[in-house]
Amino acid sequence: MKILLAAINAKYIHSSLAVRSLNVFASKYKEHIDVCEYTINNDEDFILREIYGKRPDVICFSCYIWNINIIKNLADSLKKVLPNSVIVCGGPEVSYDCRKFLEENSAFDIVLYGEGEKPFLYLTDYFLGKRNIEDVSNAVYRKNGEIFENSQCEAASLDEIPFVYNDLSDFENKIIYYETQRGCPYSCQFCLSSVEKGVRFLSLERVFSDLDFFLKNNVKQVKFVDRTFNCNIKYAMAIWKYIMDNDNGITNFHMEIEAHIMTDEIIDFIKNAREGLFQFEIGVQSTNPLTLEAVRRNPDFESLKEKIIKIKNMGNIHVHLDLIAGLPYEGYESFAKSFDDVYGLRPQQLQLGFLKLLKGSGLRRDSEIYGICYNSRSPYEVLYTKWLTFEDVLKLKNIEELVETYYNSGKTETAERYAVGFFKSPFEFYEVFSKYWEEKGYFKVNHTKAKLYDIFYDFCYLREETKEHIGIIGELLKCDMLMWDNLKNFQSWVDIDLSEEFKQKKRDFYNNKELVEKYISHILDFSPAQLSRMCFIEKFDFDLVKYFKWGEFSCDKTHIVLFDYQKRDIISNKVRIIDITEDF
Repeated sequence: MKILLAAINAKYIHSSLAVRSLNVFASKYKEHIDVCEYTINNDEDFILREIYGKRPDVICFSCYIWNINIIKNLADSLKKVLPNSVIVCGGPEVSYDCRKFLEENSAFDIVLYGEGEKPFLYLTDYFLGKRNIEDVSNAVYRKNGEIFENSQCEAASLDEIPFVYNDLSDFENKIIYYETQRGCPYSCQFCLSSVEKGVRFLSLERVFSDLDFFLKNNVKQVKFVDRTFNCNIKYAMAIWKYIMDNDNGITNFHMEIEAHIMTDEIIDFIKNAREGLFQFEIGVQSTNPLTLEAVRRNPDFESLKEKIIKIKNMGNIHVHLDLIAGLPYEGYESFAKSFDDVYGLRPQQLQLGFLKLLKGSGLRRDSEIYGICYNSRSPYEVLYTKWLTFEDVLKLKNIEELVETYYNSGKTETAERYAVGFFKSPFEFYEVFSKYWEEKGYFKVNHTKAKLYDIFYDFCYLREETKEHIGIIGELLKCDMLMWDNLKNFQSWVDIDLSEEFKQKKRDFYNNKELVEKYISHILDFSPAQLSRMCFIEKFDFDLVKYFKWGEFSCDKTHIVLFDYQKRDIISNKVRIIDITEDF
């Protein structure tokens, strides 16, 4: 008997925690179980060939909104080429209205609903002849032309599920997902947690043991999948303390938190964490009080804003803020205000997402009440609402792409922040910029980094709001380019000093041991030729360091700035810059 657990992830860098949890929970049958992972970007024929080549007797798919369509297609083909194989599915996308799912999808034989560890073990018992199908909890299945539904069992305690990462050889360049709790105390109506009650936790003893493994193996990033990591403050504090006390200087931990419940005491405690040790993802979703009340979230944005500012001002935490377009009572203008409110907090990442009407969520149930029209195919994304037209949604889609391309990449952060100030609001800047992209047809093609800088510069040069400031914008773009990459070639609009006199001065600097020791002592032992490749020296028409520190322009003289590519800010990944004017 060969049982295949198949995961189809959204991206190559992702890994499936679900199939690994099922696998380790049924480890007594490990000789019968195989695990394979693909992505939605793999060709369907490739996945079909791969699975067919394994000749499994049972094929189990873990189903989510991002992969259900490809899984349906695969199941249909697999049932034709492997007619004797049993096809099983589980996961949030099939855990609601299982009977209807089987009625509409004849290629599937069994659905396991709810948490899958115990049901999958019982199902394996059944396939190995040790249990009747009627005794497999959480199973909905076909038998003699009818569909039957078994009762639900109590979920496994988290401590019963063995640690899934004993071997990290398959995780190079992939995100490692980790779980310390299931459930959520909140009832956000766009989330599946709105129908779940209570929260269950992994014991701290087990958490500490698991964390030791990650830390000792110098894992680059661990992403907690807990819906609200800090819902139990005492529990969260214990984990934060353990991570801080055992920090290896390498591993980063990403957590989704509820900032409203972050007290000053907790924030002061986290202030002591190594820079870059933690990433906090905070779901703002909207700043419209009516919207927040409708989706059962705390409507007090001012309190949330205060907490986020305190966390961000510490300077050691990477902050990721989320917005959702298409929520009740949030029209285009209201969303523009929400965007401006969140943009003003200057998070490292600003995610502009669109409402998805998940199966089992409160908003899907109440979609007609709120006039929310959504795509009938997964991922069930909003098309329009009473307050937001489809045309508005399309505009926001374009803005989302530019926010991702420019803001979240950080590639033009300095110039963008300056240019935004000449528009009525940050939202208006991105709105006008997106119209420019649409008029030029830029959304239809992929662009190099150099081209993205060109587009930004051209836009600012052509706009009345920014044209007279194009000199400074060009200098700031030059700074942005150099803070990310040690470039050798520049576009014609970039004011770079290529004179022999300036080149000689740079060589003289790198040959001066005293100056090298003064400014870049950490690379003192390298040759002048090597130093010139590890750094970049350039002229600016204003005091760049002062501008970054105070936001003020001092144009009294030309300043010489050194970009040190051997030292980068852990939070922003930008290089260290040093004003060397007095010694150049």
